[in-house]
Amino acid sequence: MQSKALPLTVADLLRKQAVVRRDAPALQDAQGALSFGQLDGWACRIAQALLAGGVGAGDRIAVLAENRREYIGLQLAAAKIGAIVACLNWRLADGEVAHCLGLVSPRLVFVSRRHADVLARIGWADCPVIGLDAEFDGFLSGRSEADPQPDVDAEQGLVILYTSGTTGLPKGAVISQRAMVARAMCFAADYGISAEHAYVAWSPLFHMAATDFSLATLMLGGKVVVQDGLDIDRLCATIERETIGWLVAMPGMIDLLIEGLKRHRTRPRGVRLVGAMADLVPLQQIAELTGLLGAPYINSFGATETGLAPASGALLAPGVVPTSLAKRESGFCRVRLVDADDRDVPPGTPGEAALRGPTLFSGYWNAPEVNAHDFRGGWFHMGDLFVRRADGSLDFVDRAKYLIKSGGENIYPAEIERVLLAQPAVADAVVVRRRDGRWGEVPVAFVAVQPGAAADGEPLLSRCRERLAGYKVPKEIRFVDMAAFPRSSTGKIQRHEVERQWLAE
Repeated sequence: MQSKALPLTVADLLRKQAVVRRDAPALQDAQGALSFGQLDGWACRIAQALLAGGVGAGDRIAVLAENRREYIGLQLAAAKIGAIVACLNWRLADGEVAHCLGLVSPRLVFVSRRHADVLARIGWADCPVIGLDAEFDGFLSGRSEADPQPDVDAEQGLVILYTSGTTGLPKGAVISQRAMVARAMCFAADYGISAEHAYVAWSPLFHMAATDFSLATLMLGGKVVVQDGLDIDRLCATIERETIGWLVAMPGMIDLLIEGLKRHRTRPRGVRLVGAMADLVPLQQIAELTGLLGAPYINSFGATETGLAPASGALLAPGVVPTSLAKRESGFCRVRLVDADDRDVPPGTPGEAALRGPTLFSGYWNAPEVNAHDFRGGWFHMGDLFVRRADGSLDFVDRAKYLIKSGGENIYPAEIERVLLAQPAVADAVVVRRRDGRWGEVPVAFVAVQPGAAADGEPLLSRCRERLAGYKVPKEIRFVDMAAFPRSSTGKIQRHEVERQWLAE
């Protein structure tokens, strides 16, 4: 009889660190620090409380909160029992939050005092809600630190991270324990991150940057510093105090970080890597930031669905204005560039990136048609177009699925167009991206009004503010004649032509 060993889970690797690095610092926030032994014991208590609350393998819990230790504690506890944490984006409008909750049907919702009014406004009553302050202490009262140690399937989902939907509503990307472990391994192998390196979780934990690499750091035995949002002064102090593996810096905050480093005359203790999304950052800013930190910039191209893969292997030298942003494939993945018929394209020809690898997510929650399309042929199709050079490097060309990346957030135009087109005065509308020195890209709307209607942008912007997250609200609304829209032979507005003709730099 042939036996089969079970793959490692996130919980397995936390248990290991609780033994071999029991007294080493694991998690630090404004409340203080927890060692690996303390963190593992606390996660066991949370896991026992979840089990007592009727949460089992495959069940979802949802978290609506700012960055705080309880957020990571819930993720680690879920790993121990095979539950899934739906990480709600508090930047979304109320209706979007309600959609995200309804999509995953959680058994429990955990909410911080800061965001509790959102649940009150949407009238959420489909499951119990537990506060993450004093009520959370009561939730854990009397729970044992004994490890549940069930046989958790590594393919079981661990977190659901929400991504913008091409049809206008967020989709829930399911990242399994297998994928999360693989992302940690790539983090270590591609960048040399080890137990000696801290990670500063300042970006929201509902995004991959904070969740992926907080969990990766803990699995590798390093310390996670949890910061409640972007506080430049505190971040600069942390840079002086900690040896940091990857300092995440995104469009929209890099200029603030540069100013803070100069103002504080920060002397970094050691930063191994900095940055993200180099394509959306002014090249001079890359040179200035890396020069101040003495660290190379990550020329990354990844996604919630893939982790750092497919093309985050290149580093940009510190203190130098880059002359090329060509990408290098990440480790432990295979990348094909394919045409519309899924045939490989030759070097020099644009093709859509199709990916295989252990870091891949498990699909979108409750979206079988989307999953069948995106995973066709056994490859995950990213919707991003690249050209492969003769040396194997990759040049980003465009998005097959038109996407606006603004300050680290993904925005699909359909999300905004859906709101605009629902207004009686609007005859037609299209949203495109505009380059922005701070945010990388921002949305701009071009609107044609109905005959006799006033071309007044303020009511439209007000409606967008009511229905959409703030970062999705158009930075500008321009009114045009209906006949002026460039259209295809089927009558569809040609988005790229709008961008080229009306937003040419």
